[in-house]
Amino acid sequence: MSRFIVAAAALLLTVVSTAEAQLGRQRDRLVEPNIAADSTMLALPYLTPTIVEAIKAARPILSIVTLDSILTAQRLTKPQRDSLYRRMFVHVDLNRGTDAEFLLIPGAGPRMLREFKEYRPWTSYAQFEREIGKYVRNVPGEVERLEQYTFIAFDLNTATDEIMATFAPIAVGTPRWIREFKEYRPWTSQAQFEREIGKYVRRNPTEVARLWRYAIIR
Repeated sequence: MSRFIVAAAALLLTVVSTAEAQLGRQRDRLVEPNIAADSTMLALPYLTPTIVEAIKAARPILSIVTLDSILTAQRLTKPQRDSLYRRMFVHVDLNRGTDAEFLLIPGAGPRMLREFKEYRPWTSYAQFEREIGKYVRNVPGEVERLEQYTFIAFDLNTATDEIMATFAPIAVGTPRWIREFKEYRPWTSQAQFEREIGKYVRRNPTEVARLWRYAIIR
């Protein structure tokens, strides 16, 4: 079933325009540590059963900075962590992300940090391709590579099904969640979100915080 969802999400992302997408195209299918199965994480470089248990115990991991701290405490070196982040990552919000978060994106140094912040507010990945593309013209595929580490939070009250569905690869824009996000409109507060969405994840209460991270209410 999970393979079917990933395949369907990949197909969807090929037909949704960059003007609609609000999760960066997942070129390398980055592993999301909050939802990944043990077997998926254990297949990644440097992750041992002990490290995987530490990651699971820390869920929800709402920032790549938090994940970096966990892995540092588990004695992974900086080169090891940098290598791992090419396979597993906690996506960074283009509009609300911190300097520390952006600097953990593989290959994104101070210059790219400056550009990520300069063009705020980000409203679409068409804008991202246009603005960031200016700086990486000589590196084929670099815009798409950087894009996959990021997202633009979707408005719970106005986002279309197509926009929300772009988050399907990280189990946010699934048909079930799209239905629930629309059912409780108008959304007015985080407290309302926690109350209504919390009904559906009582067995996994940390999931509410993870879902909320990708949404905004305007």
